[in-house]
Amino acid sequence: MSHLFGHDQPLSAQGGGVKPPSFVGSFDPRVRVVAACLFAVMVVSLQQIEFALGAFVIAIATMLLTDLPLRLTLKRMAAMDGFIIVMLVMLPFTTPGTPMFSMLGADASKEGLLHAVLIGIRANAVVLMMLSLLSGLTPVTLGHTLYRLRCPAALVHLMMFTVRYISVLHDEYHRLRMAMKLRGFKARNTFHTYRSFGYLFGMLLVRSLERAERVLEAMKCRGFSGHFPMIDQLVFRRRDAILGATFFVMIAALILMDRIYVLAY
Repeated sequence: MSHLFGHDQPLSAQGGGVKPPSFVGSFDPRVRVVAACLFAVMVVSLQQIEFALGAFVIAIATMLLTDLPLRLTLKRMAAMDGFIIVMLVMLPFTTPGTPMFSMLGADASKEGLLHAVLIGIRANAVVLMMLSLLSGLTPVTLGHTLYRLRCPAALVHLMMFTVRYISVLHDEYHRLRMAMKLRGFKARNTFHTYRSFGYLFGMLLVRSLERAERVLEAMKCRGFSGHFPMIDQLVFRRRDAILGATFFVMIAALILMDRIYVLAY
């Protein structure tokens, strides 16, 4: 998990140098994080499909200014859509309004369908913008950025440790599962299976606590005082201010037009 969002940036096979960042990746990470959060907060308040589509178009345009692979980006968005597809399907049947058709005795309303479409567009716009603006940020860079944005240090440390050690816990889980398989364990719908999985997760928790204690002792031996040193230099430039202002103006214009439309109709 060397990169939280976007794909890794490997060394160039020809020249051996680091791959240059994309246009969006060349901006200050603080501006990108703030712009992504501002975009998400303002887009979810849109109430008209037309202006939500405008936000989605802005997200697509931003993605085109990055080096995100199209197929991987679509797979990640499809994974997100899988979580909300059930809600979007059920919404027309649970929202009162003008009936369009009936299914198994339940009426699907036009208002519910439009609301479901609006939620889907807003969710995809936010996810695509997050992937685009935060593309290429390593967990360390993201942690340093959040720390400089005055986020609580405890939350930043928790995020960085989680990203660092989630793969360790994943490997430990697979070792325990392999040990169960070597002993002839097969998952079935029986009490023995449920009890075995309970033992599995209990042992995983115990080993996680033991690993955490060893890591803490190792960090103390290396002089850890509760704060990570800031080894990168973030410089706020004029172009970063222009990017932030441009995002704010575009989203504010969509919000303003959306509110005017709602009040007018």
